[in-house]
Amino acid sequence: MTDAPVVALLTDFGWKDANVGVMKGVILGIAPQARLVDLSHEVGPQDIREAAWLLGRAAPYFPRGTIFVVVVDPGVGTARRGMAARLGAHLVVGPDNGVATRLIERAEAGGGPLDFRALDQERFWLPEPSRVFHGRDIFAPVAGHLANGVRLAEIGSPFTDPVRLDLPGPVETAHGLQGVVEYVDHFGNVRTNIAGRDLGGRETIRVRVGDQTVPGLTAAFGERPAGDLIALIGSAGDLILAVVNGHAADRLGCRVGDGVEVFWD
Repeated sequence: MTDAPVVALLTDFGWKDANVGVMKGVILGIAPQARLVDLSHEVGPQDIREAAWLLGRAAPYFPRGTIFVVVVDPGVGTARRGMAARLGAHLVVGPDNGVATRLIERAEAGGGPLDFRALDQERFWLPEPSRVFHGRDIFAPVAGHLANGVRLAEIGSPFTDPVRLDLPGPVETAHGLQGVVEYVDHFGNVRTNIAGRDLGGRETIRVRVGDQTVPGLTAAFGERPAGDLIALIGSAGDLILAVVNGHAADRLGCRVGDGVEVFWD
């Protein structure tokens, strides 16, 4: 191939061990022209929901045809299915455990193509795969072959029942909305499953997490002094809670899954 396909890696491996580098070596050994991107390797250990959130947020900014290799795989070595899938404009390779849920939903909403393949063609794996490192022995080589132009249909048998996470949206209440904390980012910002569009253009709102309430929306972090607890619409269009130059999750004592309430004023 003359093109240089993008292969983006998302794992919970961290950086201390050589696992990420080994996967890159396998991909480059098969497709030396591939352009490798580290999406993140700091997903919480075995945290499938966090991986799904990060993949769903990042993928739309990548070029058409990008191959995402997602290895957050607590079921490695069990009967869980390995998967390669075309989801709209992109390809995803990894365990069929829900990590691709948000991309599946996005492709369905946009009317894009969906094609799911079970990784059952061993000729596209490394020889004698380990039971505990499918990232190296199955997912990375499959991604390399796809980057080399192997058609998705050759990679494995079709299926139509991918595992999906239950990702409910906010619920309307008599006074506003009820949502949940979806993600806590590197800065301690608390990201919710309530989108800016769910507010219906309202800015005079109150947001409550636990026993703390934030009045109104702030347009940008720098509009308020350091230490203030604020609510604003983040870069992904989601309602977030933040402490200016601080850590909101610690201040609020909250974690993923905790409730968030919005009150119309």
